[in-house]
Amino acid sequence: MVDTRKILIIDDEEDVRLFLEDFLTERDLIVFGAGTGEEGLQIMEKENPDIVLLDVMMPGMDGLEVLEKVRKDYPKTHVIMITALNDESRIAKAKKLGAVNYILKPFSLGYLETELMGLIQKA
Repeated sequence: MVDTRKILIIDDEEDVRLFLEDFLTERDLIVFGAGTGEEGLQIMEKENPDIVLLDVMMPGMDGLEVLEKVRKDYPKTHVIMITALNDESRIAKAKKLGAVNYILKPFSLGYLETELMGLIQKA
């Protein structure tokens, strides 16, 4: 069992968010979910998670805007972008803004778990 870490999932697709919350909770992680970028930033302020799984395309504040704010205000928080959009310019921008990874949907849960555990061990 790893040390308990906090993970925030920001995704406007409720089914994806709830599935990931269940998957990660089963791995002894403390998981928070938000359906909008604005809601995610409110949770960031209150809970200060170690890792954020962040959707790129969301109504209102999109994932890249949220990423910029998270990197500025919470520089130690790791951010993994998750999206169905395979857009090289967005991927490059996300990495330039400080995302540690950019995972395309649909993704392998095994791969996601490996990535998260690697980040948790670094935290």
